[in-house]
Amino acid sequence: MTKYARRRALVVGEATGIGLAIAKRLVEGGASVLLTARTEEERAHAVAELGSAARVVTPSAVEAALTGETGAGEAVIGTGPAGDDAPGFRGGVDLLFADAIPTARPLLPHIEDGGAIVLTAPTPCPDDVRALAAELASRGIRVNAVARAVSRRRAPAPYPCHRWGVSAPPRRWPAPRSSWPRRRRSPRGPGSPSTAASAAPEPAAPDPHHSPSPSPHPAPPIRKVGAHVMSTAPDTAPAAAAAPDPKGGGDEQQKLPLFALLALATAVFITSLTETLPAGLLPAMSQDLRVSESATGQTVTVYAIGTALTAIPLTAATAGWRRKKLLLTAMGGFALANTVTAVSSVYELTMVARFVAGIAAGLAWALLAGYARRMAPVHLQGKAMAIAMAGIPVALSLGVPAGTFLGDWLGWRVAFLSMTVLTVVLLVWIFVAVPDFPGQGRGERPKLLRTLRIPGVSPVLFVTTVFVLAHTILYAYIATYLDDLGLGGSTGLILLVFGAASLASIWIVGAQINRRLRGLTVGGALLVAVASLLLAVLSDTTALVYVAAVLWGLGWGGVPTLLQTAVGDAGGESADAAQAMLVTLWNVAMAGGGIVGGILLDTLGSESFPWTVLLLLLPVIAVVLYARRAGFPARRPGAEAEEAPVPAA
Repeated sequence: MTKYARRRALVVGEATGIGLAIAKRLVEGGASVLLTARTEEERAHAVAELGSAARVVTPSAVEAALTGETGAGEAVIGTGPAGDDAPGFRGGVDLLFADAIPTARPLLPHIEDGGAIVLTAPTPCPDDVRALAAELASRGIRVNAVARAVSRRRAPAPYPCHRWGVSAPPRRWPAPRSSWPRRRRSPRGPGSPSTAASAAPEPAAPDPHHSPSPSPHPAPPIRKVGAHVMSTAPDTAPAAAAAPDPKGGGDEQQKLPLFALLALATAVFITSLTETLPAGLLPAMSQDLRVSESATGQTVTVYAIGTALTAIPLTAATAGWRRKKLLLTAMGGFALANTVTAVSSVYELTMVARFVAGIAAGLAWALLAGYARRMAPVHLQGKAMAIAMAGIPVALSLGVPAGTFLGDWLGWRVAFLSMTVLTVVLLVWIFVAVPDFPGQGRGERPKLLRTLRIPGVSPVLFVTTVFVLAHTILYAYIATYLDDLGLGGSTGLILLVFGAASLASIWIVGAQINRRLRGLTVGGALLVAVASLLLAVLSDTTALVYVAAVLWGLGWGGVPTLLQTAVGDAGGESADAAQAMLVTLWNVAMAGGGIVGGILLDTLGSESFPWTVLLLLLPVIAVVLYARRAGFPARRPGAEAEEAPVPAA
């Protein structure tokens, strides 16, 4: 279970009762947990219950744990040492569970923007919760209260509603209970969508200030206070923090950050176009650099080599960097490399610049998919990735022809300088619009071999390698293949048809990926296989060649999104390492496709391309169908949230 993978949570209060129950739920979901214990007895009990997945400290040591300093009285629980292998919290947390606002307020600077606070007081005051939520709205921090009852008294003694230290806005107080409208009770039972609690919630420990007798009746349904959930089910705390009200239509936290996702799509566009742009500019580049066209063509090869060699080690080395800083660094590398390429008249210097561009690509590709996932709620992650990955077909279908036209009109150097200008604009866009996320602490960084052993990761990587290899064999030599068919003059139009179909595929995948991950992957492979069969058997008919291009685009367009989503879901808290492996194997497969395609062309001719693609797709389909439990499940984890009904207000 990785529902809270890569989340860092701080649970303040007692290491017993509801505090321990929350910590257990978070640890089971894959979160790194920092828990406070007031006594040695509490600490020992937490050690026995939680194991090595959390840290237990005294309340006085919380600040030290969050700032990375050694706190007096701190104890690391479980079998793990207190050093690099312990869960790291330096830099802050994104989930805070506290018993009251005065407890939470000193810790606000340590909560990441976009995080969540859950208050577990026995009788929270709605106005105080609203006021704190309004105060933190500019940071994107959600505030929820999870309690056994809700205080509605204006000034109840001995605990006035304003005791938490927040200035509540004036409001009309509710009418007496007898005049409240009757609410329809929702059915209760295991898995009932109207409750955020699990089927068998653990009882919370009695609170010293408020100890009502346990009720034999089911808890009332979730109540919405403003845009923030207040629930009477104490065991719902982790669910409330992670994904409150999945279909809460008015909640801004449940909407896709479209402007930021379009920035990521532009980054993907620049990454893809920078790699393939020389293919349309080879004659002019080779003339200016005074080398042959085949030598100039190696600018694409050295780019792929730079990506393949550095994606994994650079991803591991920069795992602790904040994500926005890392993305800006990668795109800055593109601006530098394209500028040097544009002004260079020396072949060797151009090759170095292209290698640097490949390094930046490896860093960006390993980062972008996970970035898009973290910017969206679980039930919208597929759509977020589809938007971000839309830059690939746009670059291939529109970017390359546009770059070639610009190069023919104003010169190839202007084409590369235009890429630099676009990248500089993107840097400003990212700085202004894209949210930041923390990197991984030293104790949280996964080992690559350990990541490879995670169920589901290896099948996805195998499918990636073979699928990309099959696609590249035909795509890299499509001009030669079409020329042999007598359609050399229609190459641009056929690629435009392919690109348009790819865009349609991305839209379809984005809409359906949560509910049909495996079906879409199998369907994509089958469509490419049918397209290959048409090209192999019926390529004499020009109309069927265009039909094959449409099927090819529909099958291939959504594949990057599908594979990156699958490997991210399978990797869980090791998703970044899994993405780095995927990027490396993707580029190895692209280079291999060029090599294998060249060998086939020299030995068997271009007519062997479709048959080879068809043969390679057979194990792809078999592995996708086989990895139904881990790797390519029918439905993504969290897909049920997209279809869950809205809890009754």
